[in-house]
Amino acid sequence: MIAIPTHPAAHYAGDIAAWVAAALAARWQYKRWPDEALALAKTVRPSYFLALAIGALIGAWLFGSANSLRGLISAPSHSIAGALAGGIVAVELWKAAHKVRVSTGGALVLPLCVGIIVGRLGCFFAGLPDFTYGVPASVPWAVDLGDGIARHPVQLYESAAMAGFLAVYLHARIANADWARHHAFHAMIIFYAAQRFLWEFFKPYPAVLGPLNLFHFLMLGLVAYGIFWWRRGDGRGRRHA
Repeated sequence: MIAIPTHPAAHYAGDIAAWVAAALAARWQYKRWPDEALALAKTVRPSYFLALAIGALIGAWLFGSANSLRGLISAPSHSIAGALAGGIVAVELWKAAHKVRVSTGGALVLPLCVGIIVGRLGCFFAGLPDFTYGVPASVPWAVDLGDGIARHPVQLYESAAMAGFLAVYLHARIANADWARHHAFHAMIIFYAAQRFLWEFFKPYPAVLGPLNLFHFLMLGLVAYGIFWWRRGDGRGRRHA
């Protein structure tokens, strides 16, 4: 068992670091592929980003609190998965209202992945108060977050999984692969939801149905969303995402 020094403030430090890292990733991406950023700027209006931010904020607190208020810690909380779902809903509503039918998510893949990778590290070092810790485990890499119990480092599982996806995506994007140019956001959503669905079995969250918790069902919805728009985009000449 590996003892990990933790502090609740690490969560907020991780949030700040995640935003900074995501901004730097977006800046690098703009320099590497400027046409994509320019195409997005020509397609959307400032209200697009406002809708995205509001949707992500609502989703983060809605799903995070719906889960935590039913669990061991009866207090409001926020969730990365909830923010992602809320942002998607808000953007789709905005696009429908403004009759935008082209893809807008591709330019967000790199900063989103980087933000999740870094943000999960903040959750990990925040320890038990963050309520994102894993269930007891006997694996050699189990961690002690301050209560003397060996646990799965689920936050690191998610961070490593998204780092793996990011490496594959960047390799494919540099190679100009078709999926990386036209369906990167769909691929990211499907992969994120699939790996998160798995890690949810290693968390002590309250079950909703059988062994499945709230986030299991949210992840199934995100997988369905990603597959639906990927297939629909191919069927319509990739006009939507």
